[in-house]
Amino acid sequence: MRRLLVALCLLTATLWAAPAFAQARSQLGPLCTTDTTPPDQMIDACNKIVALKVFRGEQLATIYFWRAVGWNKKGDYSKVIADTTEAIRLQPSQAVYNLRGSAYYDKGDYDIAIADFDDALKLGPPDGTIFHNRGNAWRGKGDYAKAIADYDATIKLQPKSTFSFQNRGIAKEALGDLDGALADINQAIRLDPTLPQPLINRTAIWRVRGDLDRAIADGSEAIRLAKEKPPVNIMTPPNSVLISGYIHRALAYEAKGDYAHARDDYKATLAIVASDAGSKANQATAKVRLSLVTDALTPIPRDPPSPATQPAPHQTGAAPAPSPAPVTLGKRLALVIGNGAYAHVKALPNPANDARAVARSLRDIGFTVSEGIDLDRAAMQKVRRDFLREAARAQVALVYYAGHGVQVDGRNYLIPVDVDLKPGAGMTEAMIDMDTIMAGLDDQVRTNILIFDACRNNPMAQQVAAAGTNRGIEGASGLAAPTSLGAGATLGAGTLIAFATAPGQVALDGEGANSPFSAALSRHLGTPGLEVQQMLTRVRAEVVSSTKNKQVPWSNSSLLGEVYLAEK
Repeated sequence: MRRLLVALCLLTATLWAAPAFAQARSQLGPLCTTDTTPPDQMIDACNKIVALKVFRGEQLATIYFWRAVGWNKKGDYSKVIADTTEAIRLQPSQAVYNLRGSAYYDKGDYDIAIADFDDALKLGPPDGTIFHNRGNAWRGKGDYAKAIADYDATIKLQPKSTFSFQNRGIAKEALGDLDGALADINQAIRLDPTLPQPLINRTAIWRVRGDLDRAIADGSEAIRLAKEKPPVNIMTPPNSVLISGYIHRALAYEAKGDYAHARDDYKATLAIVASDAGSKANQATAKVRLSLVTDALTPIPRDPPSPATQPAPHQTGAAPAPSPAPVTLGKRLALVIGNGAYAHVKALPNPANDARAVARSLRDIGFTVSEGIDLDRAAMQKVRRDFLREAARAQVALVYYAGHGVQVDGRNYLIPVDVDLKPGAGMTEAMIDMDTIMAGLDDQVRTNILIFDACRNNPMAQQVAAAGTNRGIEGASGLAAPTSLGAGATLGAGTLIAFATAPGQVALDGEGANSPFSAALSRHLGTPGLEVQQMLTRVRAEVVSSTKNKQVPWSNSSLLGEVYLAEK
């Protein structure tokens, strides 16, 4: 970004030469158009210059650009986009397109960001900063090969581009090239040892490798650096580095079994104001993990000891509880739930059969399975929490749910058997938030597979009490597509989400002992050497055929490579 600001600065120097309003301009100009000006002062000065109504065309575009820089410092990306859009209307430039693209990136709108970076590059000449930013957007979309190509272009133009080495390492890590990732991130640290971001990313690599002490050490140093000298680059979202440092160290502490330190770091993560999509995703994960480690630290109530076992009067304390065993990644874990015996809508006959069939297939291929049938809200909360806690020890985590599920205000919920779906402010509290499950699994060290053979309609409609023998509580709209993990997060790398039917459609319960989807799934799940997405393709074809095109299974994947549930 620095190179792109130079051209704007050259133009800015000519803005304050005219005699009219000379005194006002001499005070306002440098405040508006200096990137080190505090954001509120910068925005106020730019506002006053715009109000003078002296400048037009390219000069006015420059003022809008600098005001957008001020908004960017504050993390108000909607206002960044509004001001840069006006600047582009007046006079397009590389710097303005780059700034607007970066704002779209921070909002999680990666396709629009890429389009802006493309337009910036068309205006020429080739610029390493724009290649780097476009690489970030490709990485956000999960297209790591294109991201690496853009980082390569940046490094060719700017061989000492610390962040391009770092982010190329992140992309390589996502593709499973841990050695290449570590080499790039180590190079970034050599180029600038004062930056916390490369240390944070090396923390993630150590966690994947199970070297938790190194992960904690790197996380601690990154947090120290972020506090000592907060990043001043205007393209770095406010507080994002510190949030990232705390969440990564917290995950390392939790993986090691040090729940007390993990709890403190999760609390620190949540105490910081988040502005960008990535930080909000980290906070969504921190919120879920905090509840889990807090439960782990809460003593289990016990009956009072009998008089014979009471401690002697002079005894002042008991021996400390042993520390939890450290995590060893490698286990394949599954949570399977089948809910059909509903109390307040018509029961579904098959989910219990479906869950048992899928659980049996998973056990046959080596999964450790937690199985729940006809669970009420309290039981669903318990199995969910137990599963998420154990998932920290898993290399593959799989969730299968059969039963009713609904969408409310763009969020998806799984329905316990005891829920009375009455409209009201507390209605969603009686259900299980699907986003909570996904956020709890979003820690970048495992493969997550979530499969939902559930309804796809809205419970707010009047027909809710007359739900028929399908998995769709009658209503006007289907479940929200799983494009997010928690508030503001993009679909995490290494995650596959599959639904029994397409958005807005109904998943049938079936006329036999199983639903069409679970019958096909349980048949193909254990096929040796069948990659998981190929397996789902076979399931889809079978369901479409057996339902005569009434039901078409649907999936969304950010898997980084081939995943085999049954060994080749």
